[in-house]
Amino acid sequence: MTSLPQADPELVQVFDTQQESEAMVVQSLLSSAGIESIITNLDVPQDLMPGVGGVVVQVNRAQAEAARNVIEDYKNSPAAEEEDEMEAT
Repeated sequence: MTSLPQADPELVQVFDTQQESEAMVVQSLLSSAGIESIITNLDVPQDLMPGVGGVVVQVNRAQAEAARNVIEDYKNSPAAEEEDEMEAT
């Protein structure tokens, strides 16, 4: 994982998922775009609250809009659509 971004101590959530691997892909995309991010695991002990939890990607507030644009571009790319179709089958 990348170290905490230095410019702004207040982090903003830009992506959430139930799959850590998906969050890692998003973090890699952001890193390629020059945006530092961290992944935070929100999992709760499953014997206490099954199905609760997930993973979030956070960035500096100053980079949040750029990060959301990178994520949106990825979601709308043909490669992402093919992955969604493969997961559905």
